[in-house]
Amino acid sequence: MSEGKIIVGLDIGTTKVACIVGRKAENGKIEILGYGKTISTGVRRGVVTNIFDTVEAIKTAVKQASDQSGVEINRVSVGIAGQHIKSLQHRGVLMRDNHETEISEAELERLRNDTFKINMTPGEEIIDVIRQDTYVDGELATNPVGMLGNKIEANFHVIIGQTSAAKNIIKCIQSAGLDMDYMILEPIASAQAVLDDDEKDAGVVLIDIGGGTTDIAIFKDKKIQHTAVIPFGGNIITEDICSGCSIIKHYAEEVKVKFGSALASENRDDEVVSIPGIRGREPKEISFKSLAHIIQARLEEIFELVKYEIQKAKTDNQLIAGIVLTGGGAMMRHIQQLAEFKTGLEVRIGYPNEHLNQTEMKELSSPMYSTSIGIVIETIARMEHDEFLQASKKAEEERISSKLPKEPIVETLEQEGNDPDKDKNEGKKKKGINLKEIVATITDYFTPDENLE
Repeated sequence: MSEGKIIVGLDIGTTKVACIVGRKAENGKIEILGYGKTISTGVRRGVVTNIFDTVEAIKTAVKQASDQSGVEINRVSVGIAGQHIKSLQHRGVLMRDNHETEISEAELERLRNDTFKINMTPGEEIIDVIRQDTYVDGELATNPVGMLGNKIEANFHVIIGQTSAAKNIIKCIQSAGLDMDYMILEPIASAQAVLDDDEKDAGVVLIDIGGGTTDIAIFKDKKIQHTAVIPFGGNIITEDICSGCSIIKHYAEEVKVKFGSALASENRDDEVVSIPGIRGREPKEISFKSLAHIIQARLEEIFELVKYEIQKAKTDNQLIAGIVLTGGGAMMRHIQQLAEFKTGLEVRIGYPNEHLNQTEMKELSSPMYSTSIGIVIETIARMEHDEFLQASKKAEEERISSKLPKEPIVETLEQEGNDPDKDKNEGKKKKGINLKEIVATITDYFTPDENLE
């Protein structure tokens, strides 16, 4: 894809709706032209629960991004998450018509598209299909394009979600007056923003702690091995603080962000924060250690579920690069230490600025924008692949057409009737085969002769 094409990524989250306008620069990095952000009230745990509130939030975020970038926004790529997301492995097989021709990208895409046809449980649909290992005549091929062979086999990572959840997202996009380019699984988008190829090759777990969900993507040998969505995020920690400290949600979120810690042992007993009472009631004093105990208990539960997903993927002994934490929840103090203690793996915080050109928008380097920036990066990658695929299909069609005969072997038979030029045409040599004569000959051959009795 040529540099400079405007791409818009839209992250419809539980706590915020973020819109990023960017394009690919000459150096291969992403240039951000503008962004918008607003509070999200129509989404719960990654799933749209209020169409009208979500549409209004999308319009607000898109308008902010459009005004800042000076770009009229008509199309967006959007992320999808939620506890309904699950994944499975599928193996596809394609028997080739001609093993003397080179394997093309179009054939691999045909094999991938066949995977979308596998039967699903009613109410579910395939969101995406990602090719992993490919085999030609039983042998592993790192890049089968250009090779010769009879049979192509491939392992696919199939991402499944609820049909209603996907359709509600599409409805929100359309109701906001926009068209959609791609629907992208959010942990895959976040991985694009914060991981590099070395980590994906060595084995790494991407954990994106958002407001409503914690998204997981596991990579090994530069291929996606497992994806999952845990239905807990930063919001449930806020709710725990509300009930544990008997304060309203607004103050609970504020003390969590300003004074929260993932390790109670890192806080002193004499450190306290005073919370104003409701309608003249006495203020409440909350110790930092008590606050941290609440936060730590919930984060330990989340990391236990993460550990279960790692074991489920059977990659727990192959993750040399450990864990990369991102998302708004990754900004919690001491969360890196807690994650290392609970999982036994090395942990770092992932920031989305590695793939960005230098920008004055410093806020975008925060982990909370990993998903929206990743959607822009993934969209560019998919558009480039689609362009390459179209070029491959065109080349294959030209190759096939070049081998077709220039003249038809059989001409259409003339209709019987009075032809004034019949005598003139009788002496002319006709091209091809006269099917009428062949049929007459065969009929005479198989018709019994009445004289032979």
